[in-house]
Amino acid sequence: MNSVPIPAALGYAEAIELAAAHYENFPVASILLPENYRKHIAVIYWFARTADDIADEGEKSISERQSELDSFLDSFRSAIRGELKDYKWQALAYTISAFNLSIINFEDLISAFRQDTKKKRYLNHEELSDYCRRSANPVGRLLLELFNIRNEQANFYSDKICTALQLINFYQDVSVDIKKGRIYLPLDTLKRYYLSESDFLLDEQKLNFGKMMEELAGESERMLLEGRHLLPFLPFRLRFEIAATINGGLEIIRKIRNIRYQVSTIRPVLKKSDYLQIGIKSLIHAVV
Repeated sequence: MNSVPIPAALGYAEAIELAAAHYENFPVASILLPENYRKHIAVIYWFARTADDIADEGEKSISERQSELDSFLDSFRSAIRGELKDYKWQALAYTISAFNLSIINFEDLISAFRQDTKKKRYLNHEELSDYCRRSANPVGRLLLELFNIRNEQANFYSDKICTALQLINFYQDVSVDIKKGRIYLPLDTLKRYYLSESDFLLDEQKLNFGKMMEELAGESERMLLEGRHLLPFLPFRLRFEIAATINGGLEIIRKIRNIRYQVSTIRPVLKKSDYLQIGIKSLIHAVV
């Protein structure tokens, strides 16, 4: 790979600083990842984080957020044509060119964030899966492309992992999202358990809510376990990183079980002591 132009190098430095400040959301700072890849992952994170913030932060109207996302998409397309001087855009354009990354994955992310500005309910699992296909799966596919892993079987397992992690994050954040007027639970599944969006938080519905969450968490757990079949496709350090990501998701599910699935009132989180166990399990999965 040719030497990185100075403006792009400055953009990478800015992106790495941002990613390090938000490590809980993206594993850029992980020592498990090869150092020469970290700047490229960091600038992809900058892209996704910026678009997400446009969609979700502040007090702007839906139309204002959508207009800003449209402008962000225009800037992205200008950047890959080499028309922008901003350092981070130049860094992203360099990464896309150097690794021949698929443009559709970036466009899908913006599409999902644009949907976030207006859609607060999901009728069924199919609608949620379609959202995950655009909000989560592109990140996994871009990571595979960075490591030149380009086959449909690897993509299939990566999609399983990313969709499952997105759904687990939804279940983990039920108590947070409801305060923002969002419900990332399929409404048809609520109905099947004799719940509605207006009553599933009530104490008298705890039993039915717990049964529903047991089903949903179990489905996501099975997806993560199936996604483990991705590991043999990966080089060791990336394999260790992805194994840790999978095991982190499984640990959140275990914590959801431990609170009897009552995520409408309790938000389960990983503690520092959990990470050692996750690391040991992940090393075993990476080696075996």
